[in-house]
Formats: sequence, C-alpha cells, structure tokens
Amino acid sequence: MSASTPSLRLLSLGAGVQSTALLLLAAEGVLPRLDGAIFSDTGWEPEQVYVHLERLEKEVATPAGIPVYRVSAGNIHTDALDPAHRFASMPLFVKNGDGSVGMIRRQCTDEYKLKPIKRQVRTLLGYPAGRLPRGLFAEQWVGISCDEFTRAKDSGIGYALNRHPLLELGWSRTDCLRFLARRGWQSTPKSACVGCPFHSNAQWRQMRDHQPTEWAAAVAFDHAIRSGAARGNATGSPLLGQAYLHRSCVPLDQAPVDTVTAHEWRERQGSLLDLLDPEDGPRGCSPWTCRSDDHDAESAVAA
Repeated sequence: MSASTPSLRLLSLGAGVQSTALLLLAAEGVLPRLDGAIFSDTGWEPEQVYVHLERLEKEVATPAGIPVYRVSAGNIHTDALDPAHRFASMPLFVKNGDGSVGMIRRQCTDEYKLKPIKRQVRTLLGYPAGRLPRGLFAEQWVGISCDEFTRAKDSGIGYALNRHPLLELGWSRTDCLRFLARRGWQSTPKSACVGCPFHSNAQWRQMRDHQPTEWAAAVAFDHAIRSGAARGNATGSPLLGQAYLHRSCVPLDQAPVDTVTAHEWRERQGSLLDLLDPEDGPRGCSPWTCRSDDHDAESAVAA
C-alpha cells in the first residue's frame, strides 16, 4: 500500500442533511465504499437526531455493511451543571458589567466532538495510543456542500485526512435535499446540541413551537448557567458578567426569537427546493465545522 493510499475510509456522521446524503451515496455505490461512520454524541442532541440515526443505521448503514460507531466524551448538559466536573466551556453570550457583550471561549466542539472522533479513528487504525507508522492514515469524509465551501478545512492531524466529496460532486445543500427527498429522507433533522448558543431565531422558534420538552430543558439550562458553569462557581471563580444562550442576553423564554434576522430573510429568497428543509435558518453543527466559524455567528458577538 502506497503512502498516499488511505487504510480506511470513514464518514464523520453528524446525522444532518449533508452527512446523511454522503452515507446514502456510499451505500448506493455512487461514492466509494466506506469502512465506517463515526457519530460523536454530546449527550444532548435533539431527540429527532437520535431517531434519525437509528433509522439510518437500520435501513442504510447495516444493509450496506457500513458499521456506525457511536462515541462520546460525556453529557455536555450534565457536565455543565455538575460542580465536581471539569467543564469544557460552551460559547455562551456574556453581558459584562459595562453593558458590552462578549462570548466565552469555545471548547465544547473539541472536547465533545473532535477528541472522541480522533480516538475512534486511531483505534480503528490499530493504534489507540502512541505514535502511528508513517503513511498510515484514514480518509475522513466531511459533509460540506458547495454553498458553504468556506467551512471546508483540513483536520490538522496526519492520521485522518479530511475529504469533502460533496464539493467534488458540485452538490449544494439543495442538491442534497432533493436527493434525500427522492429516497424518503426529507425529514432529515439538523444536528446541534439542544442548548447550542449558535441556534438561529428560526431554530429557537422551531424548538419552542414543536419540541416543548427540549425547549423547557433549554430554558432551564439558560437560567442555571447565568453565572457560568457550576464548576467555576464551586471553586470560587464565578463568571464576571452574566451568561445567556441567546445573543440578546436576556433569558431564553423572554428572548426575541420571533424576530426574523437578515440571514433568515436571505434564506427565504433561495430556491423553492429549500422548502424541503424542515427548519429554516442557519445550518446545523458538524463536528469539523462548528457554527462559530460562520460569519453570522461572528457578527453576533459584536452586535
């Protein structure tokens, strides 16, 4: 085997629109055979994501001989509220004493998504610890479509090289939606933690109006983290300011989630095929492409 040939082909499976499309394309033989798909579970994914993942595994992955590996570094919701647990911070919006708004440094994607995936890749390559032989690596598929090509990035690690098959196919998100709808997967959800601060107003509205249990959990969590994670408060290092899930820096159940943002208006002007998307607003959160990398999320910090 040459140094440029991957030992494994693995899909980073966020269980959203793009990664679901990639799994189906591989299962149908349109794309090369996959050796596995890795789903990194934060423990606080929407119920729709878990239901979708079960169906994907049963109806697509298993019949195609593609094992799905579920990995986890813990429950991000429970860990944030546990005073005895070291918590990898979420990018909460913070209202400072002078009225300015900032954002807590994001660590959750790395700790709860990327590190478990990397450990699984190493394990599948046969080297869970220690130095890997030169030239041994996995080709890791990431679901980035042409309309968000700026989110395509290298993995930064030599044993897992990112590849973006949707870019190679020239597929947009709309192409993925069309493909999924033809095969009965038009209800594919967006993958992101229930309490992710990068939710758009449209996503918060969707949760409030259609997932009341998850909305209640997000509202309660928003209240509980007002002074930051429980660990910091327990050790005498409370947050200097007040933390919120919504960029308006008011309690979530009072936040202006009914406001239609400029981003959402732009989304509404897109192709009629976008109506296949069950939720309007920004995309979900792929392990390798956190929403924090998007322009709209960055703009929110300065707003």
